[in-house]
Amino acid sequence: MLLARLKDQHPQRPFLERELHWTTAGMRGESRLQKKFCEFYSDEEFQILWDVSLKIGTWSVQMDGLLLTERCAIIIESKNINGQLYFDEKTGEFFRINPAGEKTIMEDPRVQLNKHIRFLKQFFQMKKINLPVSGLIVFTAKDCEFASKPHRASICKTYQMIEYLLKILQAFPHEAESIKLSKIKKMILANQTPYKSSPLCAYYFIDPKDLQPGVYCLQCKSLSMQRDKRSWICSRCSLRDPSAHYLAIQEYFTFVELEITNRKLRDFCGFGSRAVATRLLGQLNLERIGESKACSYHLRE
Repeated sequence: MLLARLKDQHPQRPFLERELHWTTAGMRGESRLQKKFCEFYSDEEFQILWDVSLKIGTWSVQMDGLLLTERCAIIIESKNINGQLYFDEKTGEFFRINPAGEKTIMEDPRVQLNKHIRFLKQFFQMKKINLPVSGLIVFTAKDCEFASKPHRASICKTYQMIEYLLKILQAFPHEAESIKLSKIKKMILANQTPYKSSPLCAYYFIDPKDLQPGVYCLQCKSLSMQRDKRSWICSRCSLRDPSAHYLAIQEYFTFVELEITNRKLRDFCGFGSRAVATRLLGQLNLERIGESKACSYHLRE
């Protein structure tokens, strides 16, 4: 959606296209990982959570997966990196060489996993949960190859994941004390902390003035919706969508800033009627601050 508002020659466009490619590939990798987990079976009780976001003070983490068992908790980290992968034991470096022969030094995923393990141990200690914590890194790209791999490291490919999880579980003795996994799962879900990102223009150093105005058409994928009476109609494909401005306002909050005014809505959507903007903003469950022309609208907590 952000790319749709940038001109083809914008200097940040190539970088954003790469970011979109990597993000989409990562989501596909996580989807493959979750589908593979359907093959996991244990006679003992277990609970699985995906996309877990927790926080202790200002320390926040996001875990792709968390397997809860009576033996231990296993953090599952998904990495979608293709090419030849090298773990240099002498230097501690992690890098990949892509099919074109280019070398890219990357953050060692073991560092992130160890940080998440430390976090979860502390989190369990605060909640008085007596459960050991381990972890597994799963590389989900179909065309990745381990050219070197740390000795005894909990690192595998997607097709190997189930066997590695079972191997980790076998390393932990089954304690006599019965652990209520359903209660632990509910407690974790109750403490989920949604990730709050900066507006994308600030995050990617884009001047909001570079964004092309308009209302997006979901059918022909262009900023071609025009206000027509109490609805929107696409000037290209004639799609009629009375709620097209909902997406435009979501875009504004995501791209530009977390407050919007009547004037800012008109400038962003490319129409001139102040009365229409007032009516559109009034349809949404936004927090209004101020009176008359000086008022602004904010997302509610």
